[in-house]
Amino acid sequence: MPIETYNKTNFHKHTFCIFQEVDFELIKNLKLNFKSKSGSSYYFVENGVYRLSNHWSRVANCKWRLDKNLNKQISNSTRNKLGFAKWSDFYADNDYEKLYFLEANFDFKSVNYYHKQSENYSSDKIIRTSTETTKLIKQIRTLFEETTWAKYLNEENIDVLRKEIINRLINSNQSFQEIRREFL
Repeated sequence: MPIETYNKTNFHKHTFCIFQEVDFELIKNLKLNFKSKSGSSYYFVENGVYRLSNHWSRVANCKWRLDKNLNKQISNSTRNKLGFAKWSDFYADNDYEKLYFLEANFDFKSVNYYHKQSENYSSDKIIRTSTETTKLIKQIRTLFEETTWAKYLNEENIDVLRKEIINRLINSNQSFQEIRREFL
């Protein structure tokens, strides 16, 4: 897949992007450039785009995620969140190529997906299609949230077992059933 350069004319066509949550103050002197039918507002600047919206994730034909700023409390009092992304943060997206890899955060019991063209990709990561990635995310979230899957397994510490299984799911092509059988 050729690497495309994104800008205000094409960033909204089949792309993946992770926006960073920012404070509303950053757009107070900017001119609104576009308002979508669903109510999202877009402010274009030279190096990227601000998006003010109450919905993230699947956006039309795109996958746009908002990473919350954990370092400070953003004073956004409404459901609307403001995110910023540089044009270089947008990557081509489709449903048939293997484009995504997963990373788990065991402290927050969460899992997220990233594009293989992002800077945190390394060749040892397993890349999957969008559909495969979605299925695996659901399975990993279940492993984080529930414990019934661990019944009858030979490991007393469920957190150790959970971490081992999730890491193997992310870093191999083994199914949960194949990995689980090893712990019976």
